Amino acid sequence: MTQFLQVHLLTFFPPSNMNRDDTGRPKTAMVGGAMRLRLSSQALKRAWRTSTIFSEALKGYMGERTQRLGEEILKALRAEGVSEAQALAIARAVAGQFGKLNEDETPARIQQLAFISPDERKAAFDLARRYAAGEIPLPEKAKGKRGKANKVESEEEVEAPEILLLRESDTAADIALFGRMLADKPAFNREAAAQVAHAITTHRISVDDDYYTAVDDLKRPSEDAGAGFIGETGFGSGVFYTYMSINIDLLIRNLGGGDQARDLAATAIAALVEAAATTAPSGKQNSFAAHGRAGYILAERGKAQPRTLAGAFAKPVEGGDIMDASIGRLEEFREAIDKAYGPTADATKVMRVGGEGSLADIIVFAREGV
Repeated sequence: MTQFLQVHLLTFFPPSNMNRDDTGRPKTAMVGGAMRLRLSSQALKRAWRTSTIFSEALKGYMGERTQRLGEEILKALRAEGVSEAQALAIARAVAGQFGKLNEDETPARIQQLAFISPDERKAAFDLARRYAAGEIPLPEKAKGKRGKANKVESEEEVEAPEILLLRESDTAADIALFGRMLADKPAFNREAAAQVAHAITTHRISVDDDYYTAVDDLKRPSEDAGAGFIGETGFGSGVFYTYMSINIDLLIRNLGGGDQARDLAATAIAALVEAAATTAPSGKQNSFAAHGRAGYILAERGKAQPRTLAGAFAKPVEGGDIMDASIGRLEEFREAIDKAYGPTADATKVMRVGGEGSLADIIVFAREGV
């Protein structure tokens, strides 16, 4: 049966605006009839994936999410003395494997963000250089017809070269964890091994407004006393419940299977857990420095169907010590739901700041399940 690792974190963040909505205010959610602050799963995953912890632990085993692979190839070919027309045709032929190409002033750029592994990137540059050297013929439709500013006037699509660049599995740990979708190449989509919930505060909140001014340093006393700039930004504070579930078997398969994949999976899980406990989204951090660390972590390992413990906070937590009350509510709910449905975990590990365990203990426990 499939082995799952589930991680539950409670983290206090001081006044901050780490994840904004379209109006610039902190994201929120109505839960149990009470307004809560929210950190989207996208913001959390982005912060963890780009953290120093994650990127250093997985150096050489991380993909790139970009539309600009073709432009990078175009730049490299120009530097190697390939003519502009040929370089652009080659860049389009290669980049077209990762998605539909633009037909405007950026003809080497694909229209969607594509998650590209290191293996695929290397294969793409190798293929481009083989085209440039004349080792293999360039597909005729890749050449296209161009007018001003290299705009593609032909409506013909770029044909895929015979040498396939895309991989069904590889050593890109972040793609293996978080998955990818290639709209034009669905056969090479990757199912995410890690599921991450939106984090919510365990208690009701209100979003406050910070009215601020900036003073012109060169303004003379004889001038008016007004500020050089006036602004307003929203902020909020609270204890956030964060939940993620990792399908360990799927992660290993996404990484190609075998002992090397298992070792890489263990490193990826350890880095993800550490990043989740210590890294916050980057929004407005220069203004608020809300670099919180988890005050409580519950890690569970087992073969039963994963389940969130967010239901512990359907009724907002109240009281003076919100962190302590949230921990108590989570543990009570976990005991109750396991009594009703049977235990989910075969093994658990807890870290509580000021109490039992450490982050190092949690990381060792997470690696042991791989």
